[in-house]
Amino acid sequence: MQNPTRRAFLRGSSVLVAAAALTACESTTAGNVTTITINVAEIKDYGQAGLNAITTVLSIAVVASAIGTPAVGIIGLADTALSTALTDFSTAAGSTLTITYDDTNWKTRVDSILSALTKVESDLSAAITGVSTKVPRTDLSDANTALNAPSTIVSGFKALLDSVATRRNVGTRLSGSAVAPSQAQVQQALQVLGVTA
Repeated sequence: MQNPTRRAFLRGSSVLVAAAALTACESTTAGNVTTITINVAEIKDYGQAGLNAITTVLSIAVVASAIGTPAVGIIGLADTALSTALTDFSTAAGSTLTITYDDTNWKTRVDSILSALTKVESDLSAAITGVSTKVPRTDLSDANTALNAPSTIVSGFKALLDSVATRRNVGTRLSGSAVAPSQAQVQQALQVLGVTA
């Protein structure tokens, strides 16, 4: 079995589309004021997917063993940071369906989840790359599949926030020139990690 590349994963994942997917981001304009609202459930799903990615990768015994205690500890710190950011966001959101990203408080909370999720993806990537020659191909393939999913989610999350920046005419883009994954690709990545939207 060949290792799936991120490009192959993204290409193949476009087959599944979540029929009931909610719009992640909306903007409304009243006079000169544009308000950006973001779906709370979508943000929670992104964070949960990152936590599930860690669990999935570390549940592959041969991979976790090859990664070693120091790297597992680093990944554990990233897990704690993401879990804390997600809990803080979820507690603040309560039963709220959407939040106003323009609000500094919400922007900080959302950006904290993105930052922690990006760190999880980065730490998992470094760990898996470091053991790629030390584990059986099948286990490496499973680990890479679990890694490709949060990579897609991070790209989708960044694209969501980039769309906010574009609508607000804010200068810096988060994701650079990378092509954003489609909503179907993000939904497939969430499903790979056991998060059903």
